[in-house]
Amino acid sequence: MPNWGDISVEIQKVAAERRVNIDQATALVRARHLAALQEKTGRNLIAYYSGWLSKPHAYGLEINDEDKNGFMLAVHKMDRSRGLDLILHTPGGDIASTQSIVSYLHQLFGNNLRAIVPQIAMSAGTIIACSCRQILMGRQSNLGPIDPQVRGVPAYGVIREFRNACECVKRDPASTPLWQAIVGKYHPTFLGQCENAIKWSNTFVKEQLESVMFEGKPDAVKTAAKIAKKLSDYAHNKTHSRHIHTDECEKMGLNIFRIESDQKLQDLILTVHHCFMHALANTGCIKMIENHRGIGISKVLATGNSQQ
Repeated sequence: MPNWGDISVEIQKVAAERRVNIDQATALVRARHLAALQEKTGRNLIAYYSGWLSKPHAYGLEINDEDKNGFMLAVHKMDRSRGLDLILHTPGGDIASTQSIVSYLHQLFGNNLRAIVPQIAMSAGTIIACSCRQILMGRQSNLGPIDPQVRGVPAYGVIREFRNACECVKRDPASTPLWQAIVGKYHPTFLGQCENAIKWSNTFVKEQLESVMFEGKPDAVKTAAKIAKKLSDYAHNKTHSRHIHTDECEKMGLNIFRIESDQKLQDLILTVHHCFMHALANTGCIKMIENHRGIGISKVLATGNSQQ
């Protein structure tokens, strides 16, 4: 399996042989390995990559409505009977946009979706993965909690803090001024927004697990509810950025396929991952949506979108 250094050498070699710049060589190498992975699986393939690890302060790194344009381009002329594999590498994003993208892909491919998580798919990325029939992960892979963030603040944390304030004031009225200073910073309707976000996220994940991952299983409702509860358990997870690794995902009941069980598949997946990480680290790209034919959209830092 080529590692990060091997991919770097391959890119340099292609640049010299083809007499192209590094960005073009990176795209050529990536397209080659995407095609090889698709040939192995026999399924349609779309990679969704955010550059939040290498460019954390860039704008538009999260899942948003703009992404649907990339998916629309990537699925064009695909043989939908072959299903779709989604390679996910994302910190998450907007729940409304996530639900819309999932709905769009289900309309095209039905429930014949698989998620591939080479490294990290957090928050709304986890929600997308839970909307698939199966999740392919390795030892280095992880999902994340699905507890929603409202205006950058954990919704569960806000609700718990407010309830704690109410209990403290009941026990000790003298603490009222202290809690007024804290709770008074909440905007009008903020608590309601937090409660609605929690219900929305949990309900959507539970419904997706029931109807897709555990479709036709006699215990689908019970299993889906248990998994949604674990993924949204703020008290257990402690922080929205907690990494939930493969063994824990299996224990909670998610349908996980370990890529180590197929060495060839593992090699191809991780090679493709290295290719995208090179592109995000060494070029101006901050987000990439690309299919196995090399067709898609890259969002470039400070210059908008460019079609490949």
